[in-house]
Amino acid sequence: MNDDWYRNTTWNAEIECAFNEKLTRARDKAQYLRIQATTLVETHPEVSLKLLDRYFEYDDLFLAWAHGTRAEALLSLDRIEEALVAYEDALAREAEFPNVQSRARHNLPYLIATGGIQDCYNRASELLQLAASDLELPLDEFLWHTAHALIAADTDDVESARSHAEQALKAAGREHSGFRYHPKAGLVSAKYNDVIKKLESLSIP
Repeated sequence: MNDDWYRNTTWNAEIECAFNEKLTRARDKAQYLRIQATTLVETHPEVSLKLLDRYFEYDDLFLAWAHGTRAEALLSLDRIEEALVAYEDALAREAEFPNVQSRARHNLPYLIATGGIQDCYNRASELLQLAASDLELPLDEFLWHTAHALIAADTDDVESARSHAEQALKAAGREHSGFRYHPKAGLVSAKYNDVIKKLESLSIP
């Protein structure tokens, strides 16, 4: 089998047919569905959701991951309420099986903060406390401080908003992950530029 048959970055009828043909012959179908769904989560979120539905039929080991990826696909489709539920599903699964973690504890508070979902601010604060000791990557730090900064700004805590905004910008500027063999892992990408501009305004004394 071609090594990249389950890492397609685009999708059409021909690619889908070839993928399904090779998937039929594969032993670990869940793994290939999981990887392909992740690869397409931003560019083809509808396809990613369909692949995840198929994944759920084969495997329950990485359910936390699958729910978290489903949330990302839903966000790409601007289905915010469903994404909130999917992230909570990921966290519920993590509570049952803590050996398999998703990024929900980082992504959900960030979603709540950037969306200004005030009814969920208490939940975001709970998750931020939970994630405080799990900030290994620059992106983790960025999401954590950004959520704090935006919620603080929305609740008129100017000093806290400024402090966290400065820390978030510092994380966004990092060019090395801190890991010797994966120097580019978890860096803050250009997709966050709009939020970075908002943080810059909050950091001004």
